[in-house]
Amino acid sequence: MTKIALITGATSGIGKATAFALAKNNISLILCGRNTEVLKELEIELSKQVAVTTLNFDVRDKTEVFKKIEGLPETFKNIDVLVNNAGNAHGLDPIQDGNLEDWDSMIDINVKGLLYVSKAIIPGMIERKSGHIINIGSTAGKEVYPNGNVYCASKFAVDALNQGMRMDLNKTGIKVGAVNPGLTQTAFSKVRFKGNEEKAEKVYQGFEALQPEDIADIISFVVSRPYHVNIADLTVMPSAQASSTILNKNKDS
Repeated sequence: MTKIALITGATSGIGKATAFALAKNNISLILCGRNTEVLKELEIELSKQVAVTTLNFDVRDKTEVFKKIEGLPETFKNIDVLVNNAGNAHGLDPIQDGNLEDWDSMIDINVKGLLYVSKAIIPGMIERKSGHIINIGSTAGKEVYPNGNVYCASKFAVDALNQGMRMDLNKTGIKVGAVNPGLTQTAFSKVRFKGNEEKAEKVYQGFEALQPEDIADIISFVVSRPYHVNIADLTVMPSAQASSTILNKNKDS
């Protein structure tokens, strides 16, 4: 039977790459995001390989989250895999200079958004006594770095929620695990620096960063493991990265 995967933040970066990776494995897709134009483009392209539907909502809006997921077509209601990928980072200020709107955005998307989507999907998985939840965390959820404060806190929360979900859902037949990427070359830094492309590009200069496809391949591997195997917590960094603050930038770029 063909599996069905729901991916949040599917219109760019890791989420988009994951959609293509799972389609290669003949997994039907529910693609979620805020960019309706990109969602439509993805639906047209990926529908050549697998069944695809899209949901346009912001994970911060709990009313829309539940409304859209509850309104899925019958053929897409039995979700086998949830990839909680939607997330963001805003600003890189010391705590005393932090922007309250940035804080709200990170907590609302990275923590509350993950909870809303999970809450909407878990009951169906429990009823079917099967399912797989993959939470996309970060190395920022494993160690704090200077000026990372609230972003790191939000990703530490994802780490805690991943562990808590795995414990609470242990007897339900649902697998829960996390993939925690290090420096991955996406629009992440452009968002963090509020559209300043020069600052964003400097983040990835001097070394070979991970690409969204690298993480998507890992997610595809995690999903494809037999039922008795659960990748509970996986951290991946580019070879040049040793920690959040140690990075070998000797390579020309």
